[in-house]
Amino acid sequence: MPAAAIQLANASAAYDGRPVLQGIDLTVQPGERVALMGRSGVGKSTLIGLIHAQAPERVALVPQAAALVRTLSVFHNVYMGRLDRNRTAHNLRNLVWPARADLDAVAAVLARVGLSDKLREKAGALSGGQQQRVSVARALYNGRPILLADEPVSALDRVQGGLVLAELARTHETLVMALHDVPLALAHASRIVMIAEGRIVLDAPAARLDAARLRGYYADAESLA
Repeated sequence: MPAAAIQLANASAAYDGRPVLQGIDLTVQPGERVALMGRSGVGKSTLIGLIHAQAPERVALVPQAAALVRTLSVFHNVYMGRLDRNRTAHNLRNLVWPARADLDAVAAVLARVGLSDKLREKAGALSGGQQQRVSVARALYNGRPILLADEPVSALDRVQGGLVLAELARTHETLVMALHDVPLALAHASRIVMIAEGRIVLDAPAARLDAARLRGYYADAESLA
């Protein structure tokens, strides 16, 4: 069996002395698409942070907040996905006078998330959904094998969100995504990990689960459609 892409053993986390996660055992094999689910505040974002800290050099990240530099162009925000893989002189030049090859490469990635016409616009001028897709494009441009995404399509409708998740799966070998949308999770994940009260309470193949069972873990099932 190949080495695990992600492995946490008895992991825990706390904020201000308050436990957030306790006794987390999670192994993700290369090629798996894992949806982390659970009500707001159960520790999904914290778990993504623990995974990212384990091997940041192998991870492309889509944070919950788009985390864009609003005063810079969409090009520059996406280009940051590979900033650490270019020479400092090249990065400084691109800040003022982007190279044609880099412009073309970023434009091609933006086309994959439906933003080919936004290359030179300021990130802060975009809608919330567009900003979220820029953040996704930055992870696609990063291209590292493991994708960690914290609610990557929460600002998109289900059809558009499904297209974005499919694009992420096509590009990255292994996906771990915090999702709140039950139908999207069942359609695009191979495995569902449910968190409640800081612990994993369900870890099963998506094919063995249905929407009714997953909604049972939420107090407000109607919000999950």
